Amino acid sequence: MHTILIEPTENPKVMKFVADYNLIPGSLELDRSSDISEIPLAQELFNYPFVERIFITANFVAVAKQDTIEWEHVADSLKNVIEDELLANPRVYLQKRKEMYQIYAEMTPNPNAMKFVSSKLLMEGFVEVKSREKSEGVPLAQAIFNEFDFAKEIFISDNFVAVTRDDSVEWHQVMMAVRGFIAEYLQSGGEISNLEPQKHENPVEKIINRDYTDDEQKISDILNEYVAPAVENDGGKISLMEYDQESKTAKMLLQGACSGCPSSTATLKNGIESILKQFVPDLVERVEAVNG
Repeated sequence: MHTILIEPTENPKVMKFVADYNLIPGSLELDRSSDISEIPLAQELFNYPFVERIFITANFVAVAKQDTIEWEHVADSLKNVIEDELLANPRVYLQKRKEMYQIYAEMTPNPNAMKFVSSKLLMEGFVEVKSREKSEGVPLAQAIFNEFDFAKEIFISDNFVAVTRDDSVEWHQVMMAVRGFIAEYLQSGGEISNLEPQKHENPVEKIINRDYTDDEQKISDILNEYVAPAVENDGGKISLMEYDQESKTAKMLLQGACSGCPSSTATLKNGIESILKQFVPDLVERVEAVNG
């Protein structure tokens, strides 16, 4: 707790309460008609009916009282109030509670990509930055690229940031540094993205600018229900990009941690292809991956 000293002034109606640090830049002069909604110290002092005015500047609070009461009866009480209020709000004004972000790191099937999961929602939808040259408009991605030379790609979606590294480092060497940087950036109120997030519902429309056919919609519905949740949990995104009815081939767009992942092809062949053959055998015989 900061020390408060009581100092008389030449005006017998005014007493100074001096702190051991500067309270505010400039000065404040307050009476009972002033807006003190953001100044808890003034609110507490004006709870005393004998307090007429408050003057705050540099390292002291000066209180003007009515003549009906003597300082010797109230000075210590006001000193205690000022100490308590400055302990809660050292700079006099009400401190805004920062939104707390808890960040934890999570491996993905792609050994080059690490998922950093936030306790708070970051955005509705997703933004993918494929290189540092394409990070304009995504301040969080720019900050990560500027801080870490090994960062290659960044995928931001819902409550996580997936970072893809190059081969110059291993994740065990840099994981804590990246996690700490992202947490500090978010905690300090850094902007995440100025771009409109792509929507999860049908991201392929932004790429090929067309509606699904009936067959494509059936395939997409299976993906969304049985495949997409697990892929998104691993820091990636999967959607139907193209369907060839003649060869019964479905081309999947891979984004985020899934893009370029060595296990993507095997996952598609062994998992997704089997699911689609099971649910829509008349439509799909083969699946191909297209990295976003």
